[in-house]
Amino acid sequence: MHNFRKVTDDLFWVGANDHRLALFENIHPLYHGVSYNAYVLLDEKTVLFDTADWAVGRQFIENIQAVLAGRPLDYLVINHVEPDHAASIEEILLRWPKVKIITSPKAVILLHQFGFPIDAKQVEEVREGDTKCFGKHTIAFVAAPMVHWPEAMVSFDTTNGVLFSADAFGSFRALDGKLFADEFDFDGEWLDDARRYYTNIVGKYGPQVQALLNKASNIVGLDNIKYICPLHGPVWRKDLGYIIDKYVHWATYEPEEKGVMIVYASMYGNTETAAEVLASKLADRGVTNTRLYDVSSTHVSYLISDLFKYSHLVLASVTYNLGIFPPMHNFLTDMKALNLQKRTVALVENGSWAPRSGALMREELEKLKNMDILDDGVTMASSLQEQNLADMDALADAIAASVLK
Repeated sequence: MHNFRKVTDDLFWVGANDHRLALFENIHPLYHGVSYNAYVLLDEKTVLFDTADWAVGRQFIENIQAVLAGRPLDYLVINHVEPDHAASIEEILLRWPKVKIITSPKAVILLHQFGFPIDAKQVEEVREGDTKCFGKHTIAFVAAPMVHWPEAMVSFDTTNGVLFSADAFGSFRALDGKLFADEFDFDGEWLDDARRYYTNIVGKYGPQVQALLNKASNIVGLDNIKYICPLHGPVWRKDLGYIIDKYVHWATYEPEEKGVMIVYASMYGNTETAAEVLASKLADRGVTNTRLYDVSSTHVSYLISDLFKYSHLVLASVTYNLGIFPPMHNFLTDMKALNLQKRTVALVENGSWAPRSGALMREELEKLKNMDILDDGVTMASSLQEQNLADMDALADAIAASVLK
């Protein structure tokens, strides 16, 4: 049974929700599902913007058929070729064999690499600055390379101000009947999922996102954007400045809040105790915007997401085989892979006979850009002892001074 929603008078969401997928890209946990968004424009010509993952293919096709109501599908605009959006292309070609495909030259290469049977005569390649008129509506195409694939582009309807933003402005989480961001308590329900999506999927490409935002401002004009229609998550039609401001923070690696993440790696609970003692001492000094995480039991995508949120980070790790505890090392590796920068970091190390994790974590952090590593730190032998409390107080003082300044 079809299940579509109207975006504007002649634009319709024809996507679908997936609650069965456990891991997005087979990496990131999905506890609230995900949506695959696609849109149909009914003009003198009919236009489908992107497709959907094959997991929701039946629902997706039923939605398109219901919106078209017997009309042919004239055009398919492909903004992004990643399989969670492109997997249903072949089904579109089988059902509407006369459809004309509009996409970027690099996307054509990837479509062939993925094995789609596309006739070159069916494809109209577009480049940045090109436009296409479908009747009342004229679409302008803007290249968005490495946001987050090289072929990506965004499409802007100059007639009604709709930005088809590909994976930009997307989010984890299923829509479950709603569509627009203003139909949710976005800040309370969705922001963490939106941040986790951006930071883990797109986060490495902050400079490219900044370039896209600048192009959107210069070519399209931010004031001219009335709707943002991403490929995952809700459509924005109100308070666009809110989500654009979040993207500016994330793309420039500026923290959203002054606060402290304490991430600990503890084998038998002693390093965990030290992390809790530090959190208590910070609270005594007026620093209460703190979060503690066990690196072994918290998926790294959540750690990365909150690290984009908070200004300060404490890494407390036991020494393991004369190295960094493996889950902590993995976290540091992800930080580097996702280009994390501009944070203030403090270190706590533990080891029963050769504490080395602090020095090794410092080496890893020094590979990142614009990281301020505090000189104050704590070294423990097996567990936190009375003789360590002076160092713990000094560390709490240094962190508090930095957060509260």
